[in-house]
Amino acid sequence: MEKTIKLSGRIDSANAADREAALNKEIEGFSGTLIIDAADLEYISSAGLRVILRIKKAIPDTKIINCTPETYDIFDMTGFTEMMDISKAYRELSVEGCEVIGEGANGVVYRTDPDTIVKVYKNPDSLDEIHNERELARKAFVMGIPTAIPYDVVKVGNLYGSVFELLNAKSFSKLINAGESVEELAKASVEILKAMHSTMLKDGELPSKRQEALVWAQFTADYLPEETGRKLVELFTAIPETNNMLHGDFHIKNIMRQNGENLLIDMDTLSMGHPVYEFAAIFAAYVGFGCLDMSKCYNFLGISEDQCKDFWKYTLKYYFEGKDDEYIASIQNMASIICYTRLVRRTIKRFGLEDEENRALVEFCRNYLIENVPKTEKLYF
Repeated sequence: MEKTIKLSGRIDSANAADREAALNKEIEGFSGTLIIDAADLEYISSAGLRVILRIKKAIPDTKIINCTPETYDIFDMTGFTEMMDISKAYRELSVEGCEVIGEGANGVVYRTDPDTIVKVYKNPDSLDEIHNERELARKAFVMGIPTAIPYDVVKVGNLYGSVFELLNAKSFSKLINAGESVEELAKASVEILKAMHSTMLKDGELPSKRQEALVWAQFTADYLPEETGRKLVELFTAIPETNNMLHGDFHIKNIMRQNGENLLIDMDTLSMGHPVYEFAAIFAAYVGFGCLDMSKCYNFLGISEDQCKDFWKYTLKYYFEGKDDEYIASIQNMASIICYTRLVRRTIKRFGLEDEENRALVEFCRNYLIENVPKTEKLYF
């Protein structure tokens, strides 16, 4: 059961006792979730804060919403934000007519003006995701990964968004379409990728990609011949648990150039694990999702089919610089097996097998796994 009460004006030593008496009368006998709407609260003094404390003691499940920046700062500076759930009122923003510069599973990224982009989350209940992504971005930034950190949360219709200041920044996708070299941009992306993968985390500091990937393998094994399925799970199980930082959605729409500096955005997929998982995700973006129809890749990334394939090829070339063609081919096979294992589960879980296109996609992935899993010795390098 929920009950909402409103605070307005000023609450200070002159009126705190009267305001408390009125509030106590309003909540008398209530024992559910108490929501205090502070949209019209202009100021609260220490006397008013003590009133809030007593309400919180009487009704432990009490939260405050819609604080103005000024009142939120008071709650924050006095430690109330650590004791109870307190949130700001969110500025409203329209993205109507704004350029879409990227889209992923969780959200759509818009440029709202030359200085600003906003990532609008698809889930209406995304505030926890937004705050989690902000913390992940801060963690990566502190560890030396070049990333943009969101500085504000806004409402966009019935959805929420994170706002980034990216002055005249352009995605690598835009730079390719402006005529910049695919090879040079791939080389620049590898510098970021290596910096990220060389960042070693503490146990449990980020979600384990290995645990997630084992779920893919165990699910997909049921759609393969018994021996192939068993070996697939064994190959995934043998991938060592490492503490390398992974981005999880590393592609040319999530790499931005601003004033000569290359920055990562979309940090909500950060995890930790062996870099082979990252290459599986990169392969998926440039090749794997288009295994039956490459337009799915180049429409998503905004570059041509050949440019998609070239970016993947150059990513392997510069990350594994000095390795021979046979070694590079083995990495592609590892990435492909992991990608297509994930794609079987993703397609069936999201869309089922009633649609002919989805059945064809799952069949392609199955055939690749049936052919290549038996002759693959390991899925890590």
